Amino acid sequence: MKLKKYLTLTRAGIIEALQFRLSFVVMVIGNLLYLIVVYFLWKAIYASAGTDVVNGMTFTDTLIYLVLATALFNFMEMYTVWEIGRNIQSGKIVLDLLKPMEYRKYLFWSYSGSFVTQFFLTFLPTFIAVAVVTHGAIPMGINLLFFVVSVIMAVSINYSIDFIVGTICLYTESIWGINIMKQVIVLLLSGATIPLAFFPDKLRDVVELLPFAAVYDVPLKFLLWDGISMEPHEPWCMLGFQLFWCIVMLVISKVFWKFSLRQITVNGG
Repeated sequence: MKLKKYLTLTRAGIIEALQFRLSFVVMVIGNLLYLIVVYFLWKAIYASAGTDVVNGMTFTDTLIYLVLATALFNFMEMYTVWEIGRNIQSGKIVLDLLKPMEYRKYLFWSYSGSFVTQFFLTFLPTFIAVAVVTHGAIPMGINLLFFVVSVIMAVSINYSIDFIVGTICLYTESIWGINIMKQVIVLLLSGATIPLAFFPDKLRDVVELLPFAAVYDVPLKFLLWDGISMEPHEPWCMLGFQLFWCIVMLVISKVFWKFSLRQITVNGG
């Protein structure tokens, strides 16, 4: 019965997402312009480097990494911070808290429909296009299974990060600045903007221990894994790293939310 209740929210989310077709077109055009800039920027970087391999990554590897990082971002972005912030400002948060479902779960499953639509409308077409254009540069083996498991945990971690940042809105009643700051930090420290392989060694050693790396860098490493570029234990260690942050961020987000509800104030009511 619980699963049926959650899937009802997913279905409603899919229907809602399909109503805004123009926003999808605008997003696709924006992504294409961004990817054109990324292509020529990194083409120039590799040309100036005078070598086909920089920091262990070829130009093709880097392009695949960054293109699919963008696709993953569109796939996993849930706008949780905006939703929580708007609900706090409008007072709707009180009605949501009265629903017979934990608010954290309700919010996640309400947006789960966007996962389905964004997967089929953005990520999957981008993945296929990249695989064709790069003439099979993406390995098609056991790495895809690891990638799927990794993405599931990345979604959980990313949602927990968003929920924690959204909870801060209970104190600030501000949305835009907090969300922009969150996006900049996550995209930079996760490798979605610049692959972590290009970070200075000492900085990379620190960043790779943070939960942000588990959102984009780890899934993308699995996608580029050819089965021999890692030691046998490394893929399992990477999944263990993600699982650790799944649990830690889940606990932090729940505890922080429970504590922060004491601070709730409703404007205009």
